Amino acid sequence: MKEMTSKQSVDGFLDQTVIAVAGVSRSGRGFGAMAYRALKNAGYKALAVNPNGGSIDGAPIHPSFAALPEAAGAALVVTPPGESAKVVQDAAAAGIRRVWLQQGAVSPEATGWCSANGIDAVSGECILMFLAPEKFPHNFHRWIWRKLGKLPR
Repeated sequence: MKEMTSKQSVDGFLDQTVIAVAGVSRSGRGFGAMAYRALKNAGYKALAVNPNGGSIDGAPIHPSFAALPEAAGAALVVTPPGESAKVVQDAAAAGIRRVWLQQGAVSPEATGWCSANGIDAVSGECILMFLAPEKFPHNFHRWIWRKLGKLPR
C-alpha cells in the first residue's frame, strides 16, 4: 500500500522558490526535462542537476547539488529508484531539507533515509498534478484523486 504524503509536505515543497531537479536529461527529453520546464513555466527558479552536466534550453545542467550557483530550497528527484537514496543524501549534504520523489523514483531506501534524517519528503505523487492543475490530463487526474480521497491531506 502506498504511503500517504501530507498536504503540509506538498505545500512546503511548493512554497520554495528555487527547486533543483535531479535527473534532467542532457537530451532535453524525458520526464525530468518535462518537470524542469513545468517548474519554470509555473514561475519557479528551476536548476537542473545531472552528474554528466550539459545544458537544457540554454541553461546549464549542474553536475551536483553542491555545484548549484545558489541554494535550492527543495529538490525534485526524477531518477531510477536505485539511485534515489544517494540523490536524497547528496541533496541533504547540500542543505536541502525538502525533496519530492516523483512517481517512478521512489525506493524504500530513499524514503526510509529521508524519514530517519528529518528530510520532509513527498513520495510517489506526480509534481505535474500539483503544478498545473488547470491543464488536461493533470486536472482530470487531480479531480479523480480528490473524489477517491487520495490527495494528500
